[in-house]
Amino acid sequence: MENQKPSVGRVVHYISYGTPNGEYKPEHRAATIVRVGADDEDQEVGLCIMNPTGLFFNERVKKGDREGQWHWPERV
Repeated sequence: MENQKPSVGRVVHYISYGTPNGEYKPEHRAATIVRVGADDEDQEVGLCIMNPTGLFFNERVKKGDREGQWHWPERV
């Protein structure tokens, strides 16, 4: 799936930060791409992130496997 390009409307996984004291651990959240950056190299996108308590919008999210980043969903 690494050869895919992000585009508006695609569903991805966003990794939440969790809380500083560890009450809540980082978790994968479903997100929809709402903006694609101009630079294909870093694959920075704008996301609408779906949380149990509501929607969260983040305009500049880089691709990766760490907290605060997005990646393509794993196949299950």
